[in-house]
Amino acid sequence: MMTKIKPQSGIMDIALYVGGKSHVDGMENVLKLSSNENPFGPSDAAKDAMVRASHSMHRYPSTDHAGLRRAIGDVWGLDPERIICGNGSGEVLMMIAQAYAGKGDEVLFTEHGFAMYPIYAHANGATPVVVPERDRVVDVDALLAACTKKTKVVYIANPANPTGTMIAPSDLERLADGLPKGAILVLDGAYAEYVEGYDAGKSLVESRDNVIMTRTFSKIYGLGGLRIGYGYAPKPIIDVLMRIRGPFNLSAPALAAAEAAMRDTAHTEKCRTDNAKQRDWMAGALAEMGLPSDKSTANFILVRFASEDEAKACNEHLTTQGILVRYVGGYGLPNCLRITVGDEASCRRVVHAIGNFKGANKEPQA
Repeated sequence: MMTKIKPQSGIMDIALYVGGKSHVDGMENVLKLSSNENPFGPSDAAKDAMVRASHSMHRYPSTDHAGLRRAIGDVWGLDPERIICGNGSGEVLMMIAQAYAGKGDEVLFTEHGFAMYPIYAHANGATPVVVPERDRVVDVDALLAACTKKTKVVYIANPANPTGTMIAPSDLERLADGLPKGAILVLDGAYAEYVEGYDAGKSLVESRDNVIMTRTFSKIYGLGGLRIGYGYAPKPIIDVLMRIRGPFNLSAPALAAAEAAMRDTAHTEKCRTDNAKQRDWMAGALAEMGLPSDKSTANFILVRFASEDEAKACNEHLTTQGILVRYVGGYGLPNCLRITVGDEASCRRVVHAIGNFKGANKEPQA
């Protein structure tokens, strides 16, 4: 029987998001380097806070997230009144499209951008517009040239996923200042904490009325399983987003863990330092094998192979060795593999396996 029940325009145009693989059939002790997770996990302070909060799970969580917003403000120098917390930064990114982009509007993002950006557009009836990059780097001139009167939201990740590249603050300023009136620049800062001294767009948000930055607890803070993120924006934008945010969108244990993780700056700094060391070593070791990557500022590297066939073959070889990385053909990078930076043992294991694939006799020395 034919149904007359129809979804909203754009919903059926959504290609389902596919996350990184987490297991291999018939294999134990799989090394997962496919989802950019922190190999050290959350801080002990975050785990302890969550255990304490578990004793009150029969109580509803706070609706204003005041403790977490205050902690974020203390650590990053942000105004807590201009912070909105979400179920991962993805919820905040979705709320932005929901509030500001609809039928007849356009949402811009770059060709290798995060796969959820077009989903946010389609889910709200807006038209996704893909803009070319230049050598796997966001091209500000191309973005500005693609803007029209219909442009309402422009998403860019800085550092970008899956490329690991980023653009300078001056380029971000030029982009924000060049957007059409009524359009919002969204700076997705999921990997911002891995960049020493980078404010993730804080100064840009505070000096303009058309910029919002988002951050997540899923990466450097090691809380991907709890789904926590936040946005920082001019107060008028926050006031709009607060009207569509669910009142209980974060659980009490998640709020407690996130607040403790935010305040444990020593753990964050250790993760940042170790990531940089292992990332640079892994990129150098693979480059010696003839496998280049752009300078990454995140917790992964995007390794380029000579061809799509070689990239797929290497991915299959790694899987047989119990090592999962991310083939990124779906991101328009068919000759590339994205490899998460693990701990030292994990980095050496994946480099050794790729060396075997390439016919190398031994692992490059650190």
